[in-house]
Amino acid sequence: MCHIPTLTLLLVLAVADGLGPGDTTQVFRCRCIKKEKRPIRRYIQTVVVHPANSHCSEVEIIATLKKNGRRICLDPKAPWVTSILQGDKPKQKPLGKKRTRFSTV
Repeated sequence: MCHIPTLTLLLVLAVADGLGPGDTTQVFRCRCIKKEKRPIRRYIQTVVVHPANSHCSEVEIIATLKKNGRRICLDPKAPWVTSILQGDKPKQKPLGKKRTRFSTV
């Protein structure tokens, strides 16, 4: 019985397994095609910045949304995005007009 075809098949399978997707975080193209320009700061849970590299000449900013965990790309030129990257805290909206009590005597 010849073991060469069996060994060849095992070798091919081992090499093919090594060429699989493996680390799925490695992307060889730009991740962001469409970029969100509208201010959605209150919906964002986390922000990850991917600097320009040999596969993509643009800085990519990817946010994960609180509600559903979906990832979206943010426009790095939008003023609200630059304020997030600088660590600015969101402005609090006033709760309403301050009421003053008057008493009549």
